[in-house]
Amino acid sequence: MKIAVTGAFSYTGKYVTTRLLARGEEVITLTNHPSRPNPFNGQVKTFPLDFDEAGMTKSLRGVDVLVNTYWVRFDKGENTQPRAVENTRKLMNAAKAAGVKRIVHISIANPSADSPLPYYWGKAANEKSVIDSGIPYAILRPTVLVGGGEDILINNIAFLLRRLPCMLIPGDGSYGIQPVHVEDVADLAVEGVYSKGSSIMDAVGPEKYAFKELIQLVGEKIGAKRLVIPAPPRLALFASQFLSLFLDDVLLTPEEVDGLMANLLVSHEAPRGKRKFSDWLEENKNVIGRKYASEIAKHYR
Repeated sequence: MKIAVTGAFSYTGKYVTTRLLARGEEVITLTNHPSRPNPFNGQVKTFPLDFDEAGMTKSLRGVDVLVNTYWVRFDKGENTQPRAVENTRKLMNAAKAAGVKRIVHISIANPSADSPLPYYWGKAANEKSVIDSGIPYAILRPTVLVGGGEDILINNIAFLLRRLPCMLIPGDGSYGIQPVHVEDVADLAVEGVYSKGSSIMDAVGPEKYAFKELIQLVGEKIGAKRLVIPAPPRLALFASQFLSLFLDDVLLTPEEVDGLMANLLVSHEAPRGKRKFSDWLEENKNVIGRKYASEIAKHYR
């Protein structure tokens, strides 16, 4: 088959692409980072992910399956959640016009059109664009990704634990978090490429933690046990924003605090991921958090 992966040189897309190439498939990518190094020795041809419907339709001609990993974590400049919703709609229109036969779409756990949080209603709107395209689909809903040395949240928790005397957390930390390994998400995405019909499923790991428990576990494993201090959510957010000034990044957004405390980073379905967070943490305890992982540097520079 000929398969298009948006963001094949980025985090999740890279793992999906690696698996598809190993199966002998032809893979192209639509990317808005054309200067990013190609890790596939030229095997993957690049086309612009510029959300020009006519141009994307031309790029997608002859493609059997589109794997879409495009997303926007937080608003920056013209990259906003409403813009991401409109961009995804244009991409689905282009896929339909090009005759794409199947879509695998990476979403997020617990999206809702009724959510007061733009990130979550935006993800729900993106899923609707996929469904309304009329093309058979597999929609995957991961929580927090780990693995591959490119994860953001867990790495940066470890980074702060290695450098700060204590850690402020929003509220009492009893709300849940259920990390999933990026390779498990990639495995499920590839299954979605070859499956039939349409489906929506959570893509989460087998272990759930209270947020405070996860931070304490990370600290213990990396040899940086710290006092974890419950704080009013806005105070914890203010502290993260203050640190963001020195890191030239966005550590945490108000939406992420609200989503975390609303238990939106856990699944109510049986876990489909096989790799345990605790095993991954043990294997990587000497490397995670050694360097800061900047979202802005990764996507905007």
